[in-house]
Amino acid sequence: MIKSWMVIGGIAILVALGANFITPSDRKWFKRLQRPRWLTFEALIPLIWTVIFVCGAWSAYIVWEKNPGTTNTWLLMGLYLLLEIVTIAYTPVMFRLRSLKVGTIIGGIGFIISLILTLTVLPISGWAALLLLPYLLWSPIGTYTTWAMIRLNPQDA
Repeated sequence: MIKSWMVIGGIAILVALGANFITPSDRKWFKRLQRPRWLTFEALIPLIWTVIFVCGAWSAYIVWEKNPGTTNTWLLMGLYLLLEIVTIAYTPVMFRLRSLKVGTIIGGIGFIISLILTLTVLPISGWAALLLLPYLLWSPIGTYTTWAMIRLNPQDA
């Protein structure tokens, strides 16, 4: 029998693969951008997001197990999925459009969705809400970093 955590984890991995829809020229564009001097942790960003996605999937699992298969739970799973899609879209959409402004907007939308999701799951499970806290803490940092890069790279706004 397939366990719910396997399905949730599998879907999370499949959606995360969408971040790979970038071309070498997309990467080249991003690498040439100037970064703020305080951005000393850039090499850690993939690890940070991995932890955030694991926490998000774990949160979704907890919510699912509280009331599996109910309409409300399915709607929440849709919100978790939307959050991951928006988050994963940040890189390929910003790279393809070569627009830091678009990246900033996508980052802001992700934060709003995560805030709504956290407040919605809080009455269901405090642990599920707590597992979304890394997203709520990191997302504004990433969004602010992208916004700060606009001032350093106005031609790529």
